[in-house]
Order: sequence, then C-alpha cells, then structure tokens
Amino acid sequence: MLEGELVRLRALEPEDADKIYDWVHDPEVGRWMVNDHPRSRAQIRKRCEERPVNKYELVLLGIETKADGKLIGIVDLRDAEPEVGNAELDIYIGDAGYRNGGGYGTDALRVMCRYGFDRMRLHMITLWVVAENERARHVYRKVGFSEDGRHREAFVGEGGRRHDMILMSMLQGELK
Repeated sequence: MLEGELVRLRALEPEDADKIYDWVHDPEVGRWMVNDHPRSRAQIRKRCEERPVNKYELVLLGIETKADGKLIGIVDLRDAEPEVGNAELDIYIGDAGYRNGGGYGTDALRVMCRYGFDRMRLHMITLWVVAENERARHVYRKVGFSEDGRHREAFVGEGGRRHDMILMSMLQGELK
C-alpha cells in the first residue's frame, strides 16, 4: 500500500466491483471520461475478478481514505515504457462526497506520481484532460503538471458536442 496524508492507494479487489459500477454510471463521474459502451454489474464484477496483476506497464490502484478505509476512487499509471521512462496517468474520484475540495484527489495524485518517479524510475508522467474541466486542470497544475499542448475537438461529450483535450506533463523533480 502507498500512503499519503489523506489517502492510501491499494490494489483493487473483486469486492470493489459494485462501487465501480455505481461510479461509472454516475453522470458527474463520466462527464469528462472516455467511456466505452454501457456494462452490466455482472460484466464489471467479471472484469474486476479477472483483472491482471499490476505490473510495470499498468499499475491500477484504488484510492481509499485513511480515516475510515472507504474506497473513493481509482488512479493508474498505464502504458509505461521502461526504455524511455514515460507513463500516462488517469484518476477519478467516484464518491461524490469526496470531490469538493477536500484534498483527496490532490493527495492521491502526489502519492501516485511519487511512486512513478521513485519506484518505477519514470522520467515523465503525462495525462489528458478536457479543456473545460477547469477543476481538474487546477489540481494538476497544483501538483506540478504543465500544459504542453491542445488536441482540438478530440473528446466527444454529452449530445455529441466536441471538446478540446489538453496534454499535460510532469518531469521527475517537478512534483510539488
């Protein structure tokens, strides 16, 4: 387990499937995420049960509060390439009660980036964020990510509306 001030990052368990199902069907969570077609609760459970072991190429962890051990979200480092030392980060806080400025997402980001730089020996961590998701962009900048570029109309949102995506990155030594 990886620990921060407010959160603990841990491997996901099959028992986490029901919470994950609820989160991915929450319109607020899915608003800025690339989602595939709807899945049933049974499909999510099966996916959780058959999830591959975390390895260098994909480290997927649950975000749990230290205070009460409640699972509130998910974070991952994926597509890691040891030859170049890069990986892409994804994060979401699924539990609505922990999304409003309590610092849980910020703490989880710091813990995961520290793990990527220190344990995985990454040189750069990147992420993509929808341009209109200013709340997320603020948190990313707060922990040390810089905006590198814009991919125009790359995200399809509600009603088929297109949005720009912002590429952000952080180099080893830039974590705040």
